[in-house]
Amino acid sequence: MQMQDIPSGLPFMKMHGLGNDFVVIDSRGRGAVTTAALAQAIGDRHRGVGFDQLAEILDGVGTDICLDFWNSDGSRAGACGNATRCVAAHVMAETGRDRLTIRTVRGVLEARSVAGVTWVNMGPPQLDWNEVPLARAMEVTGLPLPGAPTAVGMGNPHCVFVVPDAEAVALTEDGPRVETDPLFPEKTNVEYVEVRNRSEVRMRVWERGTGVTLACGSGACATVVATALRGLTERQVKMELDGGWLELDWREDGVWMGGPVAHVFDGHFSASFLALVEG
Repeated sequence: MQMQDIPSGLPFMKMHGLGNDFVVIDSRGRGAVTTAALAQAIGDRHRGVGFDQLAEILDGVGTDICLDFWNSDGSRAGACGNATRCVAAHVMAETGRDRLTIRTVRGVLEARSVAGVTWVNMGPPQLDWNEVPLARAMEVTGLPLPGAPTAVGMGNPHCVFVVPDAEAVALTEDGPRVETDPLFPEKTNVEYVEVRNRSEVRMRVWERGTGVTLACGSGACATVVATALRGLTERQVKMELDGGWLELDWREDGVWMGGPVAHVFDGHFSASFLALVEG
């Protein structure tokens, strides 16, 4: 769909999971409208709406719905766990269902509503170097970087550092340096995790293409995989992020993640805003 074909007054929703915030555009019955330029314009927190990621809902292909994800710099994101949970909660409330299948670049994900909590199975972790991906063949644990982090793919690349104090990490300095390290040909999300005990951790995150965020769902999934692989935690943990708490459960069928979501407001992009994007 071309920009001139987008209807004036394009509707959207603003949602968040633990302060990890999203613009959601529902394009079911119409086809995708998001472009890199539109994502950048909407993602500008001064001249647009602002978001950590943009999620576009599309008609399902053998599933209930499809989802596409965009970063605020206009790049595509392969996965976004908290946005998936937000959209799943919205569609389940809309349809009265408690289960949903969602097709993403990552694959087909399953969402469930359990006792008022929205859960999503983000799929099995990718633990081969070429799946993450890394620039060359190596073990994904003990990467040749200071701190010997662990690489985990969750539909997007993650680099997880275990640190003694997550609050002391200089996210805005260390995050972009690791994100753009040549070891990661598609760049990487960067997580810093403090292990409190075998069932509770504290994590902070720098997201590829976005920067510091209050939470990152796929990053939370990657973190529990990394700490469990290293024998530091069980496969089921509670995780404190800057924006609140998530529950993670690495099962045989994938990494399940549950936590709160919020629908903040609905709005419409004006014809004049869209015309500026078309430029």
